[in-house]
This record gives sequence, structure tokens and C-alpha cells, in this order.
Amino acid sequence: MNKKVVLAFSGGLDTSFCIPYLIDQGYEVHTLFVNTGGISAKEENVITKRANELGAKKHININVEKSLWSEILIPLVQSGALYQNKYPALCSDRYLIVKESIKLCKKLKTKDIAHGCTGMGNDQIRFDLSIRAHGDYNIITPIREIQNITKNVRAYEEDYLREKGFAVSSLHKKYSINENLMGATISGSEIDEWKEPSSESFVLCKLPHQYPKKPKTLKIKFLRGKVVSINNKKMQGADFLRTLNALGGSFGVGRSVFASDTIIGLKGRFVFEAPGITILMSAHRALEEAVLTDKQNFMKTQVGQEWVNLVYRGFYFEPLRENLEAFMLDSQKAVTGEVTLKLTPGQVNAVAVNSKNILKSSEGSYAQSATWSEAESKGFIKLIGQSTSTWSSIHKKK
Repeated sequence: MNKKVVLAFSGGLDTSFCIPYLIDQGYEVHTLFVNTGGISAKEENVITKRANELGAKKHININVEKSLWSEILIPLVQSGALYQNKYPALCSDRYLIVKESIKLCKKLKTKDIAHGCTGMGNDQIRFDLSIRAHGDYNIITPIREIQNITKNVRAYEEDYLREKGFAVSSLHKKYSINENLMGATISGSEIDEWKEPSSESFVLCKLPHQYPKKPKTLKIKFLRGKVVSINNKKMQGADFLRTLNALGGSFGVGRSVFASDTIIGLKGRFVFEAPGITILMSAHRALEEAVLTDKQNFMKTQVGQEWVNLVYRGFYFEPLRENLEAFMLDSQKAVTGEVTLKLTPGQVNAVAVNSKNILKSSEGSYAQSATWSEAESKGFIKLIGQSTSTWSSIHKKK
């Protein structure tokens, strides 16, 4: 009897190759597509049909938008951090794909799990580390295996499928596009060649000549660090991001070209678009700046950066990630209020903050007035710089 294997399936060339390849290796292949946003019901049906025609024993589709919002997006926004101060970790949905794949493994009572990652990218690390964090599973990686016998992996896959009698799309895709609820990443063609991306690389964002002529103002309310309404309209978590992706995308907000330092040591250049996350982070940061103490703001920067580094580098299931989230969650107790933002071409700016928790001092107003005396100011400055001035007085004599 064939061994059962669970394969995370997307319908693309790599995972399409994996199904007949695994069957030839003696496996009964069970596939699942984990929808993290960006895929319509019609597209899901195409993926299901593809899995079945390639020989999958059974295929299922799972929507995890709610989990993506609660488990990834909320802590991401609360972290206020970007990988290398630029990239909003749009790859984080991979961890939910692994979670659902493990659930299916347990249901089928199998320890065999497969993915279609290559040996050249970051996702192989995210998948492998996450699977190992769930237990002793046998990780099968067909694409990495065939790299041992060919340098032209794509051609090998296409020839293999054709020899099996399966159709291979003849459409040449200029770009590799990965889109989910969080945003879109676009790579390939001139982007890989370190040239200016063409107009065809725009996915969620409008082209510059299509931007609205007038600025747009919106108000976002937070309760303990979580979004509760946009322009006084309440909605489900995923719908917040869809609304902001559409609005921000119309102004070209959150689009950038990024040459990342990847986990495996290569430079990975791609375009990313994250209008909704960019808007949410701008609003959340403005509110935090107003209501947290200077010590909290400083420490949150350190904690948030460590959180996003762990998530980007494959350590989502590392216990430290939960420890960091516990700190971030506790820091959000006073992060309640409303932020007014203004959208202009390519930019979002928080222009007003309204909260009963703003740390307005009754003792003074910055650069305007204070209850303390001139002597107290001088004494404070002298004492706070005492260590530096002492060092200077000693070493200048040498």
C-alpha cells in the first residue's frame, strides 16, 4: 500500500511537478491549497482541477484569512518593524501553510510531508524549520532533489510533465508574482537584472499617472493596539486590509524596490506592494508615539525588530517569538485612540492624533513653557553629561 504524503499545492509549475513525481516514488499524494488572500473562488477551482488531473488522491482548499489577520498581521503592526527597515515580511503566510499541512498529516496519520521549494530561496528554510518545530516528520523536497541531476530545473519539470501526458502552460509569465492578503511581491525579468521595473510590474498599486489629483483623508481607530474602525466603519479583520489595500494602492502607497539580504546569503531583488500594512503601521506608530513613555517606545523598537527578524528568517515557531509578542501585547494597554491620516501620491502621513492617553505634561510644553527654573535646567544638563565630561577631562590631559 502506498505511503500517504501531504503536499502544500499552489498549482504552479513546481508543485504541479511534485504530484506525479511523488506518485512515481510510491506515494499516495494528498494536496491542500491554503488560501491566504489574493485568490478568488474561480482561481481556487482551477487549482483543485489541476491537482486532481495530476493524480492527487484528494485535494482540499482551506481559507486562513482570519488566522493571518490575528496571528500574523496584528503582531506585525504592533511590532512597528520592517525587515532591514524596509520589507513588511509579506512572506509570513508560509507559517500558516505549514500549520494546515501538519493538521492534515495528523488527520491522515502520516509523517510524510512535501513542499515544492527550490534550494535557492528563503522559503525552503521557512518550511523546513517550521515542519521540524512540529515534530519528527519526513520532509520530501522534489525540486531540491532534481537539482542533483540537472541545472535547468524548470525545463526538467516541463519535460517530465509532458512525458506523463500533462499539459504545461505555454504562456510566458514575465514576472513571478506572489500575492496574498498582506500584499504582493513581484520578481523576475528586469527586476532581477537590477534595472527599473516596467509598468507591467504594478499589481495592487496604480501607475503614477493614475493617482488621484486630490489628497484623501481617513480616520483609523484603535482599541488596545488593534484596529476597530476605518472612518467610523467597523468590519472584519481581513476586510480592513482589503479596504486599505485598495485605497492605498490608488495612491501608490507602500510600493518599493528591495534588494534583501536573504537567509541563504544571496541578494534577492524584488518589488513589493503593501498599501494596507503601510497605512496601518503609520497610524499605529503615530498613536504609540503619543501614548507610550520614552522607555516603552525605545524598548518596543528593539523587541519589534527582533520579532520581524525571527519571522523573516524562518523562526516563527521559536518560543522567543511568543515571548516577544507577550511583551508587545502588554505594551498596547494604552494604545487607544483615533489617528487622522492624509494620503497623497506615494505617501501616507499621520496628521492628527486624538486620545485621552496622550502623555501631555502639566509641567511643561516642549520648546514653549515649563514650571522648572533656569538653574534646574542647567543642573540637569550638567548631571546627565557628567560621565562624558569626566572622561574628556581625564583623556584630554594625555
